[in-house]
Amino acid sequence: MKRQMTEIDTEVQPQATYTTLEVARLLGMAVRSVQLMVDRGDLQAWRTPGGHRRITGESLRVWIERSRSAPAHSESRRRSHRPVRVLLIEDSSHFQQLVRLLVQQHFPQIQLHVADDGISGLVSFGQLQPDLLIVDIVLPGIDGASMIMGLRNHALIGDCGLIVLTALNDQERSEYAHALHGVTVVHKPDLVRELPGLIERMLGARLAAAPEAAVNPASAPARRRAAATATLQS
Repeated sequence: MKRQMTEIDTEVQPQATYTTLEVARLLGMAVRSVQLMVDRGDLQAWRTPGGHRRITGESLRVWIERSRSAPAHSESRRRSHRPVRVLLIEDSSHFQQLVRLLVQQHFPQIQLHVADDGISGLVSFGQLQPDLLIVDIVLPGIDGASMIMGLRNHALIGDCGLIVLTALNDQERSEYAHALHGVTVVHKPDLVRELPGLIERMLGARLAAAPEAAVNPASAPARRRAAATATLQS
């Protein structure tokens, strides 16, 4: 059963401490992902004499609060008065730039936000409440598969569209099948050809109704570069 962040929040005691395994079970993440969150300073922890991490309940509650989903009905009202938001979580600067150029060329009304690792991407998702999430399946921090499962388990994905990018072939991505079930997957060599059509299909009426995003002075040259890139890669 999917659990809301509010339900998890009530289980966390600010004065208590938790093991990485306990936090991983609460958040629906891998233990390694929680360890990386501690290493990055997203969660506060101390070590026992035996070297085991103990995570403070207060820092866990703060993290949950930052990641909590806004109520769907109020978010729907806000969406009608703001540009369409797309969040790209991708660690490759090349593919960040390629997606950015494609969006500038085809969808000037979209606000594109970029995170380059899974942990900052998860926080950005909670803060931005994007209309579409585009995520690489292999990421530093929290990998894309763990992120997708975590969002689904805690009902955070809501009506946000989801596209997964990957350089893995069919055989290599089989270990992520549990996370990719029912998800639109784009093989990176086909990104220029497939991504614009998928964005248009998923966002549909939101694109037509949304106000145009703030104009970037460099957008016109960027669109020309995107067209050149698309021609070279098609």
